[in-house]
Amino acid sequence: MPEIVQRQLGQELASPGLERLYRKQRLAAAFRLFSRFGFDEGVAGHITARDPERPDHLWVNPFGMHFGHIGVSDLLLVNHEGVVVEGDRPVNTAAFVIHSQLHAARPDVIAAAHAHSVYGKSFSSLGRELDPITQDVCAFYEDHAVFDDYTGVVLDLEEGKRIAHALGGNKAAILRNHGLLTVGHSVDEAVWWFITMERSCQAQLLASAAGDPVLIDAGMARLTAGQVGSHAAGWFSFQPLFDRIVREQPDLLE
Repeated sequence: MPEIVQRQLGQELASPGLERLYRKQRLAAAFRLFSRFGFDEGVAGHITARDPERPDHLWVNPFGMHFGHIGVSDLLLVNHEGVVVEGDRPVNTAAFVIHSQLHAARPDVIAAAHAHSVYGKSFSSLGRELDPITQDVCAFYEDHAVFDDYTGVVLDLEEGKRIAHALGGNKAAILRNHGLLTVGHSVDEAVWWFITMERSCQAQLLASAAGDPVLIDAGMARLTAGQVGSHAAGWFSFQPLFDRIVREQPDLLE
């Protein structure tokens, strides 16, 4: 089995090559986790990671390859024009259109995640933000936006720019009638935000179906956001999931 690249939060790796492998291993693990959690919907969905040496190049999943089959060697490197410069499979046009504009607008973003998960797309049809009804969802309190439009599959760069503008400086956006989008300062963080945001959509849908959820007051929601919504909290929360999926599916590292 290939060696797993490990690092502590905030640690700089010895070379760009090691950093690249670190990001690619986390990216492959993220796709396996998305498959495990049922976030796949046909050929929809994509997660990207910025290349450490070429910041306008993105690592992304091959179009039409099941999340549950993706390994490190399957990942594609796409340049700022959407051309595959490493890899031998096609790239999802929507992935390039959305993610290239996000990464261009947000130099701080290392990774972005989007999928057509059941609860995320269900909640997105309401065209509204999540309410602070649980401790976990407070990670997104005053830190997510709604892209309040739908014009079909995103195939136009201008649409990608509009999504990036709607996201602003937030960690997540709800794309109306579409699904969820999350970003982070690491692959680990962006993927964790997607997972917990999907679960938060599920929790709100369930609670609202049962009655009228009691909201956490603004001051306490803001305090809790600082406790559970930091970059460090997002990164750290992903580590047990990474360890689990690598132990269960070590071939993802190949």
